[in-house]
Amino acid sequence: QLHVVESGGGLVQLGGSLRLSCAASGFTLDYYAIGWFRQAPGKEREGVSCISSGRTNYADSVKGRFTISRDNAKNTVYLQMNSLKPEDTAVYYCAVSLGYYHCSGDVLAPDFGSWGQGTQVTVSS
Repeated sequence: QLHVVESGGGLVQLGGSLRLSCAASGFTLDYYAIGWFRQAPGKEREGVSCISSGRTNYADSVKGRFTISRDNAKNTVYLQMNSLKPEDTAVYYCAVSLGYYHCSGDVLAPDFGSWGQGTQVTVSS
């Protein structure tokens, strides 16, 4: 069974950094893609970034500030978030793609299946 667990959220000041982790179990990262999404209160879930074998992509709102990476040995995907802004405040989720998947274009929630429970990121001004 595909399972992911997020960690690393917290409270940070404007301009600060956080690194989120998405620990995967029940599958290997070589085949499936991992997507990071976020949802702020009263807003729709937004795709933030995606990583698949040899490919990464980002939403325009985070390009140049966020970096996605993976450690196959630890079966973990990371989202390094720098230069954080108050508008980055949200619950961040990672999710597993529905089968083999190449990250390209928008990161769309319907393309992903197993979801984690989320981790809160709050950026204060």
